[in-house]
Amino acid sequence: MVDIHPTAIIEDGAKIGAGVRIGPYCVIGSQVTLGDNVELKSHVALAGDTTIGAGTAIFPFASVGHQAQDLKFRGEAATLTIGEGCIIREGVTINPGTEGGGLSTTIGNNCAFLANSHVGHDSHLGDRVILSNNVMIAGHVTVGSNVIFGGGSAVIQFTRIGDNAFVGGMAGLENDLIPFGMVTGNRANLGGLNLIGLKRANFPREQIHALRAAYKALFESNEGTLRTRAEEIAETTQDQPLVKKVTDFILEEEDRRFCTPA
Repeated sequence: MVDIHPTAIIEDGAKIGAGVRIGPYCVIGSQVTLGDNVELKSHVALAGDTTIGAGTAIFPFASVGHQAQDLKFRGEAATLTIGEGCIIREGVTINPGTEGGGLSTTIGNNCAFLANSHVGHDSHLGDRVILSNNVMIAGHVTVGSNVIFGGGSAVIQFTRIGDNAFVGGMAGLENDLIPFGMVTGNRANLGGLNLIGLKRANFPREQIHALRAAYKALFESNEGTLRTRAEEIAETTQDQPLVKKVTDFILEEEDRRFCTPA
């Protein structure tokens, strides 16, 4: 059974799943699709070709799917897809894609966007990503799964962040962050591995030890470039999945800039 408050405005064409609850003064655009058991608390504004996954809850004054904050945007058709079981708190803004970035923004499952956080156009976030209050993700950013952003942190456009990374509160991330990496500081420097996150994820102890050894070889050596060190480590640690995730991330694209220790 669908529960829709009489003050809500739902444009013709919107698709509403089973068990959806739409609170007072929500506005739902004609191209919006709400999965089963989605809940819009009140004063939620949804627009564009936007799909909200089942069980997602959106809180008051969130603005989701409205046109990208990009001065080059010319009204091109673009999409926003948000996964299942997400929490989108008060004042959150999430933009769809643009022609210059592939025309889509995607959010994985079980993510949490706390009050006044923002996800820019053409960004792609994995599963179980947490944005604390006032986090700002610029356009064209790629974020892996199980990543946590501390309050007030910001990520510059075209940045990549690997799985299980941690971005400290108020940090400004200007370069790619390796999987399992942890950054802090006004202009974020790599401060080590996210060991707490690794332990919480129950990775085997021997894999964590191998990752720590690889981290030292990558970032505490002055021999060669970061890329050549990553190539050497990749050749000798093919049986270590955590190390492989880091070396694959570094070697995936050439001419990238990475967060390194101060």
